[in-house]
Amino acid sequence: MIISVVTLFPELFHVFLETSMVGRAVEEHIARVDLVELRAFGLGKHKSVDDTPYGGGSGMVLRVEPIVAALEAIDERAAAGGEPAAHRVLLTPQGARFAQPKARMLSAHPHLALICGRYEGFDERVRSFVHEEASLGDFVMTGGEVAAMAIIEATVRLLPGVLGNDASSTSESFSDELQGALEYPQYTRPAEFRGHSVPAILSSGDHARVDAWRRAQSLERTHARRPDLTNKDRSST
Repeated sequence: MIISVVTLFPELFHVFLETSMVGRAVEEHIARVDLVELRAFGLGKHKSVDDTPYGGGSGMVLRVEPIVAALEAIDERAAAGGEPAAHRVLLTPQGARFAQPKARMLSAHPHLALICGRYEGFDERVRSFVHEEASLGDFVMTGGEVAAMAIIEATVRLLPGVLGNDASSTSESFSDELQGALEYPQYTRPAEFRGHSVPAILSSGDHARVDAWRRAQSLERTHARRPDLTNKDRSST
């Protein structure tokens, strides 16, 4: 899988791409992350990428030309190497909220391009040159780099061979196995700590009962902590 990141601050990604599961995926050539510096496609001798908004207003708006030039350069490089064109994702608070089902969908694309915003956002015409828009939630950050890292992490970890045990991703929160519910409680040693004991059923050796307990705990936890997930499940039946 190839992930191209269009950003004004590629240095923010260096440590992230060298550590943990993402770093291992890159090292083992399961994923490749190309950092594309937007400034390289800026206009004029100062490599300008932004300008004041039409109609007035505070702040600066990212221009359409540098972003489209960067996206076209990504696809040209891909074509030259016999690689697929990128599925383009604009990172913006106005996008659809990113969630686990979307991570699974994006992980199926052989090439993603994540476009990070800055300043007061993008020239509206940028939207005509992307395939979809994504947001982490109803809040605003200075730029899209943190959102890009979150999407990279959530997507890359689903690729075969990235997790030590591929089954780890099939029984966690929001997984298909749990039908989108939250994960059940997990325990490890010691069996007792300051009056808090591991439920006896988990040491019973009865796998059917353990599975039933976990499913019940998953549903109970989801109903208590994320009733929106429970209601969504009911509305879809």
